[in-house]
Formats: sequence, C-alpha cells, structure tokens
Amino acid sequence: MSIEIRHIDKKFGSFHALNDVNLDIESGELIALLGPSGCGKTTLLRVIAGLESADQGSILFSGEDTTHVHVRERQVGFVFQHYALFRHMTVFENVAFGLRMRPRSTRPSEAQIREKVHALLSLVQLDWLSDRYPSQLSGGQRQRIALARALAVEPRVLLLDEPFGALDAKVRKELRRWLRRLHEDLNVTTIFVTHDQEEALEVADRVVVMNKGQIEQVGPPQAVWDNPASPFVYSFLGDVNLFHARADEGQVHINEHALDVPTAEDGGLHHGKVLAFIRPTDFDVQPFTEVLEGISAHLARAVVVGATARLELSFVDASSKSQQPQLVEVQIPASEFKRQGFKEGDQLLLTPRKVKVFADEVSG
Repeated sequence: MSIEIRHIDKKFGSFHALNDVNLDIESGELIALLGPSGCGKTTLLRVIAGLESADQGSILFSGEDTTHVHVRERQVGFVFQHYALFRHMTVFENVAFGLRMRPRSTRPSEAQIREKVHALLSLVQLDWLSDRYPSQLSGGQRQRIALARALAVEPRVLLLDEPFGALDAKVRKELRRWLRRLHEDLNVTTIFVTHDQEEALEVADRVVVMNKGQIEQVGPPQAVWDNPASPFVYSFLGDVNLFHARADEGQVHINEHALDVPTAEDGGLHHGKVLAFIRPTDFDVQPFTEVLEGISAHLARAVVVGATARLELSFVDASSKSQQPQLVEVQIPASEFKRQGFKEGDQLLLTPRKVKVFADEVSG
C-alpha cells in the first residue's frame, strides 16, 4: 500500500514538531525516518498511524484520505522499543491477541487462529517458544514476538518505532539483517524510526533524514551517504571532519594551503568562505615534507583495532583567531600504519582525496 503525506504540520504548544512535511512512500517500500532526538520522526510516525492528529495536512493510504480515520480502522501494525508484550500471557496468546479482539463477524475460528499463530511464530523462527512467557525470553526474542503480534492482524502498513533501541549492539545487528530478509519475504509497506545511522543505511530502501521538524533529504542509502544535501546531513551521517575554509577557482584553502582536490558536488562555489567536510577515510597520510601541499598535523593518538588504525591529529588553524589546536580524525588500514612506522608526536602530512563544500552562511 502506498502512502502520501501532504503538508503535515504539528505543534505542541510553541514547539513546532512537524513543519510542512511532504513525503511519498511506495507500496512495499521499507522507509527509515532518521534523525536526532526531537527532530519529529516519531511524531510523524504517530500521525501516519492515527495515534496523533495533525494540525494541518493530510495522509492518504493508496489514494484514500485517512486523515480522520480512527487508528483502529487504519489497519496498521506497531512495534515499539519496549516490546509492550502482555506479561501474563504466553507467547502464543500474545500473538493471538489481535485476532481474538476482532469483531465476531471477522474473527477467525480457534483452529484458524492456532494455524496462523504457529505460522507467524515459524516466520520469526520462534515457534518452539509458544508456551513461554515474555519474562522467560531474551530481549531479541521479545522483539521478534512483538513483530509477529503486529503481523497477525495482516496490517496494510507496519510501523516500527526504535524497535531495536533497547538491545545490545550484537543483537541489534542480527535483528537488522533478520528484519531486512523478513521484509523481502512479506513485502509489507514498512516505516522504521531510528536515530542510528548505520541501522537506517543497512536496512532501508530509502532514508528520510529529518531535522527540526522538516525533511532535509530523501534517497537511497548510498546516494544520501555519497551526496549529502546539507551540512546537517553530512554531519549526521557518520564521522566527519569540518574545516572553515575558503574556495577559490576550484581549489579549497585549508589552513592557508591551497589544496587542488576534487570537490564533491560543490554547488558551483568558486570563491568565498565555505564549510569543507572530509570523512576520516578520505585522507592520504605520509611523513611531513615541505615539497608537497597538504595539512601539516601532529599525531596525538593512534588506536589500532582489527584492520583499521584510527588516528587523532592536531594542528593550529592559521586562519582562525583561536590558537587552540584543532583535532582531525583519520582512518587508514592498520597495515599501512605499521608499514609507515608512525609514532605519536610525529609530524605528518594529510592530503584529502575528496572534499564536500557548502557555503559558510554563518561566517558570511
């Protein structure tokens, strides 16, 4: 089922939670609403569900206006961060609950309910736990039961609000992969709220990045990662180094060095003050030499974990009034770090391979 979100506005007192939000979701898509706390993603999910009413705007399910349709009649399934399972019911009874609450005219028979519940428990790979109670399950198991319960009522839309937020990192990663495979099997239109960038980029067909009640960017995960539309999106998606720099005819001047580097979608910025973003993985690192152009920095700390060496380097920005050292984070292969023999305190030369440039609207 497709969803059309049109000009949705929502205020809580003086707080503008959603500001003229527009979004189209295709039937069978898995969409991630991604953003920091307070950006409006959960409020938007609740408006789509009918748990919250918008001050303005409309929600259409497959072309039908459902803006004022009660939550019970929208045929949506919910999975929340804290499971919301009934503690006094077994796993089987939890999954069967929605089916048993249907009006008598549409309620399946007990035999049909039993068959459906066991099929759903098999789908989430937990049919062997049907007689257990929620307190006897792990967090990951409880979340899969919550998902089975949401699917039992055959929702037209599945809504997931930080579903893995209460779980440890390893279980979260396993459930992300599992949810992706499950979605491919079921093909139910799914909206997934998260503040975890890795989660959104790994699971979703498209990512909707939100900030301050508005949508900053929508697109496939790789496209959003490769071509962030704003400084906020670039800063929010993964680790990044920010430099206050100057652009001049295709060159970026960082720390008074004119670096002739390829800029990524520089938006036609040919001169003036800019914000230059460089990801830690987009630097070449070598011992300092005055022959080559680059950013001179001292290696303050090196942490080698597995195949990656994470370097913290410091330099004083000559163009800044502050003489406080600025930190730069760089990641290089551990094998390269070992080959070069870098030591803490060494003066190194950083050469960016890729820079993303935006106008520095604050500095002018």
